[in-house]
Amino acid sequence: MKLSTLIEGIQCNTRTLPEIDPTIEALCFDSRKVTPGGLFVAICGTQSDGHQYITQAIERGAVAVLCEKIPEGVTTAAPNNEEIQKGALRQIPYILVKNSREALGWVASAFYGHPSRALKLVGVTGTNGKTTTVTLLYRLFTSMGYACGLISTIENYIDNIRLPSHHTTPDALELNQLLSNMVSRGCTCCFMEVSSHAADQGRVAGLSFAGAVFSNLTHDHLDYHQTFAEYLRCKKQLFDNLSSDAFALVNSDDKNGKVMLQNCAAQQYDYACKRLAHFTCRVVEQSIEGMLLRIDGAELSTPFIGRHNGYNLLAVYGVARLLGAEKEEVLRLLSTLKSVSGRLEYLTGKKGITAVVDYAHTPDALENVLSTLQEIVVPEQALYTVVGCGGDRDKTKRPKMARIAFENSTQVVFTSDNPRTENPMDILNDMLEGLTPQERDHCLIIPDRREAIKTSILMAPPKSIILVAGKGHEDYQIVNNVKSHFDDKEVIREFLETDS
Repeated sequence: MKLSTLIEGIQCNTRTLPEIDPTIEALCFDSRKVTPGGLFVAICGTQSDGHQYITQAIERGAVAVLCEKIPEGVTTAAPNNEEIQKGALRQIPYILVKNSREALGWVASAFYGHPSRALKLVGVTGTNGKTTTVTLLYRLFTSMGYACGLISTIENYIDNIRLPSHHTTPDALELNQLLSNMVSRGCTCCFMEVSSHAADQGRVAGLSFAGAVFSNLTHDHLDYHQTFAEYLRCKKQLFDNLSSDAFALVNSDDKNGKVMLQNCAAQQYDYACKRLAHFTCRVVEQSIEGMLLRIDGAELSTPFIGRHNGYNLLAVYGVARLLGAEKEEVLRLLSTLKSVSGRLEYLTGKKGITAVVDYAHTPDALENVLSTLQEIVVPEQALYTVVGCGGDRDKTKRPKMARIAFENSTQVVFTSDNPRTENPMDILNDMLEGLTPQERDHCLIIPDRREAIKTSILMAPPKSIILVAGKGHEDYQIVNNVKSHFDDKEVIREFLETDS
């Protein structure tokens, strides 16, 4: 593709050597991966500045550079023969933009033929519920006979081909390549998580969304965004960029739902469990085995538990209806869907002990899960909670999570999550700041996660419920930046003596 065609969708402040219009064979923002004929996009990252590697990119064969600042020594005129003999900089065009991250999204979309325009692409954003919502949407539409794509924290799918997932939302290049492969495979729709990081870093720039969903907004990622207002702004970007042909579906029980719709050009809809809305749901009854819901006046039995899953299922229902699916078919198929890996997933042991694994790693998510379990437990049952907090992440949520766990559990075992580069005891001490000295005496502190899970299972009396929170589907643990295999479910099975 010619460079001039590639950059049609972006605003360029300056373009040096406009008479040169090379054919672009590849895109890259990592100078080490540049191949001959490539366009190198210099990005100011959190760890390093790609502008420092422009020379290396050119040496590896880049035929054009997209950047936010022109390197010193670059002339806007073509060098003459004498200058070339003296080793002047290669005669390549530089595209100057205000935000190279965002420009990469637009360029990547163009390079892969704007695949999102050939799909009904639905983005789901919010603090909690993204993974469950997009996964259930994928399963629902697949069961209705559609070829679908999925982009999520746990896994990606191109029709029925499963691919590993490394980020909640991939970078712009990987994302557009995924979407392009979906189109080639015959997919007609795609459901994807849109994280606040992705929105802030321009990873979804240039994409055409058929619709967007907002689940909720609670305390998370302030290590990155610094303020809640900035976190909110990043989430809102998805809705600000919707076209008038798209739909915007928000949870109006969350006060930030209305904020998402401000200055949003899309057709606006809401869903709620506590008030009137376009789509409504009420939990009729629930047990450890599932719930009976009333969605838009019709009853629905589901193996999911938890009022927050009522919201997730309602969002799925709303999206399906807005995409044209029939009410009766959606409700029938919703009742057949199974829980998502690591989201209130439970294992039962021979002594009647039930261990529940959940990804809850924010105060709101942990409170939702524990509130759900509190509604299910009967008087003779104890509720144990094993929980930690991730290292190198938002520290302000640590004492809040400890307080929530303590107030909603019979017994709490504080342990490690993914410590990363932090000392596990430093993380645990931060958590304990949320409790009084007297309350701390009633908690167990076991930094080794395997030992913490083992201890909770051995201590718990028969028929207890044990929540193991924080890691959910993850099958690894990161300690001192070393990633090792660790799966909560495997450890639970080892000590729980499950029937399976």
